[in-house]
Amino acid sequence: MKHTKIVATISDWKSDPEYIKALYQNGVNVVRMNSAHIDRAGASKIMNNVRSVSDKIALLIDTKGPEVRTANMEQNLEVTFGDKIKVTGDLSQTDCLHVNYSGFVNNVPVGSKLLIDDGEIELEVKKKDDIFLYTEVTNNGIIKNKKSVNTPGVKIKLPSLTDKDIDFIHFAIENHIEFIAHSFVRNKQDIIDIQKILDEHESPVKIIAKIENQQGVDNIDEILDHAYGVMIARGDLGIEIPSEKIPSVARMLIRKCIERKRPVIMATQMLHTMIEHPRPTRAEVSDIANAVYNRCDAMMLSGETASGKYGIEAVKLMRMVAEEVERNKDRRNDIVPPINSQTSPLLASMAFQAAYEMGARAIVTDTLSGNNARHLAAFKGEIPVYAKCYRPRVMRELALSYGVFPSLIKPRKNRDKTIKEALKSLVNEKCLADNDKIVYVGSSYGIRGMASFLEIIDVKTGLLPRKEDDLFGLIGPMDK
Repeated sequence: MKHTKIVATISDWKSDPEYIKALYQNGVNVVRMNSAHIDRAGASKIMNNVRSVSDKIALLIDTKGPEVRTANMEQNLEVTFGDKIKVTGDLSQTDCLHVNYSGFVNNVPVGSKLLIDDGEIELEVKKKDDIFLYTEVTNNGIIKNKKSVNTPGVKIKLPSLTDKDIDFIHFAIENHIEFIAHSFVRNKQDIIDIQKILDEHESPVKIIAKIENQQGVDNIDEILDHAYGVMIARGDLGIEIPSEKIPSVARMLIRKCIERKRPVIMATQMLHTMIEHPRPTRAEVSDIANAVYNRCDAMMLSGETASGKYGIEAVKLMRMVAEEVERNKDRRNDIVPPINSQTSPLLASMAFQAAYEMGARAIVTDTLSGNNARHLAAFKGEIPVYAKCYRPRVMRELALSYGVFPSLIKPRKNRDKTIKEALKSLVNEKCLADNDKIVYVGSSYGIRGMASFLEIIDVKTGLLPRKEDDLFGLIGPMDK
């Protein structure tokens, strides 16, 4: 029972249902589509194939965001140390390296470093004019088309949304995608700009903020005021800020997300070796383990599953490492979310305490919006949380929440019937047995209410028909 969720990136040319089914059976919970490398037709192909495999797999579409990439390259460019290269955002120029932002030259000062393809190639800006940056290559390598261009310490004045981003936001709305992961989020306005479009269409699509630069790190509190969750995208983040700071920055971001009860995804090069090789390095295995130890909700695979030779094996390994680490976690290292005088987080905290003390097999909750289940997920408990959802969309949204195992249930007229139906379905699904004990978190005010009660139930007893007791038949005449 893996509690940490797995997000797998799928490309349109490697997205047949058999492959997706194998990924799902080995532990994938969410499929990511990267709009930087696909068009609408490609996204539709992936989406349809995923939905043909299971209605429990959530879909996440990744927008490009305000980023700079190499552009207009018909073939790869091999470079060596000392080569001189002109760089421009003017696509009409020839005999130079193009980037996709016309104002790039104006924003970048002399002395800056241009890091291409997650830092694989470094160019140093020696001089500039109105059209070109005149750079010198500092290491050998190959520059490819549509690869990231980072400028550490330089704020590029890009709009928060490109035309392609807006198009894919509408694609997500039209096709009822669960999540939009927006790249290079710098501040709350980047999230608000997307939310405005969603609100105009009354769309419930949830926004994941990808933190990839120093601005995003500095403004994480205001970003969390507006984002559903966070993705720690270490590829660009590790270029924008010094590498030695990445672990502490990542832990800070994880802590902030847990305290705000937001799902957090650890991403980038988790098993990069397995793109080409059948086995990971020891460092990669430790990287996965640390993500679990640090209480991430999910881990993401990119090229490993999108184009790698060993995508299924990578997912299987990630699942096995997560399961092993989860069995050996020390609760003394848990980050305890604040209660803030709210009933749902208070009951979530008490539910785990009661479950540990009473030896309960699971925590069960029913949910209309998913909020109760997300509060429980924030405590990163060892005990599974079975969330009975009234909406398929909410069921898929919870595919991103730690330790939550969501499934559908039909609304019932009262609390007792809801609990009985939930227990019955979990027994039928072989998640629970008659002799198990569970902790139930629910609402006395109908399916729209906040969590308001906690009940400890023996499954066998909970499945029995409940009778209305005659109170006056149980007490003596004098008591009446």
